[in-house]
Amino acid sequence: MRVLGIMSGSSIDGLDMALCEFREQGGSMAYEVVACDSVDFPKELHDRLLNISSSTAFMFAETHVGLGKFIGERARVFLNAHGPSDLIASHGHTAFHQPKAGFTSQIGCGAQIAAGAGAPTIVDFRSKDVALGGQGAPLVPIGDRDLFTGFDAYINLGGIANISVHQGGKVTGTDLCFCNQPLNYLAGLAGKAFDADGKMSRAGKVDERLLARMTHLPFLTNAPVFTLGREHFEQELLPLLNDEDRSIPDRLATSVEHTARLLGRYMEGTRIQRCLVTGGGAFNRFLMERLRACTSVELVVPDERTVAFKEAIIFAYLGWLRWHGKPNALASVTGSTRDSIGGALYLPG
Repeated sequence: MRVLGIMSGSSIDGLDMALCEFREQGGSMAYEVVACDSVDFPKELHDRLLNISSSTAFMFAETHVGLGKFIGERARVFLNAHGPSDLIASHGHTAFHQPKAGFTSQIGCGAQIAAGAGAPTIVDFRSKDVALGGQGAPLVPIGDRDLFTGFDAYINLGGIANISVHQGGKVTGTDLCFCNQPLNYLAGLAGKAFDADGKMSRAGKVDERLLARMTHLPFLTNAPVFTLGREHFEQELLPLLNDEDRSIPDRLATSVEHTARLLGRYMEGTRIQRCLVTGGGAFNRFLMERLRACTSVELVVPDERTVAFKEAIIFAYLGWLRWHGKPNALASVTGSTRDSIGGALYLPG
């Protein structure tokens, strides 16, 4: 079965698409990436997504439909170039994530995607788990377990840094802190889309006072599982990042150190031996240097395509599971009352 996985991350750095072919072989899952690509958001849509959590209800609905149309159009162009897909699985863009309040919202209208791309489309993967008392995240660990074997931990350095641990036949996972969101924001203050290779961060100095304040922010709880939304970034972390008394390179260096220390401390406390590292942050040489300095765990960065498109690949797999009526959310990871099958299905005609 061919499934097109589509991912829009919290750092809003583009739309990732991975067309995958899945085959069950001897009780295990084999997959092949047929093609993958990443496309930028149009500036108006990018700006709307950036400010969606403070938009009016009308603009929220309009952006939800507009993003769905954009995804559907780009998926149609992609599939015309690389061949048809039996199914589309779209994560959508997270506008709000408040599992304690009982809701999570990933926009990008599934009806518009299905109509635009002409293929069955699954969206809204997280709400079912939240309804069962879970965090609705992380969802990626089930894909780590089934598709990327040979590791006992997996880190994603995306807009948010999260980790899943696979030990003793049990899978656990959690968000840990923000990663590329603060780095991209600070790079933007310097007129750059991102801090390429961490060059600006490397030129700065860690401000221990700022680091201490970042480490004790309210959203960084001691709960075994917690997840983050952009509203946490805007309300709690952004005021610290906007401190103009510190240079941008110093704020960048401090943000890198914050991520590296939290991840390192978590890994050292869980007896991890070998960890796969993916997500855009894996391309940041300075961040990877600091992460390796904060842990004795073997950190493996795979090929560039896996680094960049692993989450899109896994969401394609989550769509495959949903289509076949198999659980795609693990209670041991999300904290819900049971494993569940999440995702709303839209047919194209």
